[in-house]
Amino acid sequence: MAKLYVIPTPIGNLDDITIRAIKTLEFVDIILCEDTRRSQKLLSHLGIKSKLKSHHKFNEHKQVSNIVNKIKSGINIGLISDAGTPGISDPGFLLVRSCLNSNIDIECLPGPTALIPALIISGLPMEKFVFEGFLPQKKGRQTRLKLLAEEERTMVFYESPYRVLKTLQQFAEFIGEDRQVSVSREITKKFEETIRGTVSEVLTHFENKDPKGEFVIIVEGINN
Repeated sequence: MAKLYVIPTPIGNLDDITIRAIKTLEFVDIILCEDTRRSQKLLSHLGIKSKLKSHHKFNEHKQVSNIVNKIKSGINIGLISDAGTPGISDPGFLLVRSCLNSNIDIECLPGPTALIPALIISGLPMEKFVFEGFLPQKKGRQTRLKLLAEEERTMVFYESPYRVLKTLQQFAEFIGEDRQVSVSREITKKFEETIRGTVSEVLTHFENKDPKGEFVIIVEGINN
């Protein structure tokens, strides 16, 4: 029977793709991706003939049943995101769950994701951590922050450059300006950078330097 293949792609440096991922991209009949233009650049770099189909958060609910039926008919489907591992703050969960409910085998390849290197280079405890992804933009945001203020494990967040200052300001307000934090941006890319210090110190840094790129924020748990 055909399968769904979940295929991580590089988060920046194209050399980070695995040999197994390349072979799988070559093997599958269709590759589902968020942005066909962006993913086409990767396939062209790898010399793989285009077989891309758009699959993103705005159309995934409509497509799931059709995709499941294609796999049942013998078509092997690959799922990628714009960068990193599908399902981690990206589309993927809905399709994976639907395939499992239909007794379709899923093969998930190991590969790049921004949170792990950012956590390792943070210098903060990593034996136990909680991945929060993106905080709610509006409804429930403050409630979540109040709960996280009591979290003992190291916390991992994703953030866009447009909300980094707001997020750090709210960390100072709800979690504490003296809490240790590590902010990494552009992991694996040319301008990769990590700023470490207290929330107050890192906030001051980005108040004086415009945040650019994709961010991973690591926050110390309480009593660490």
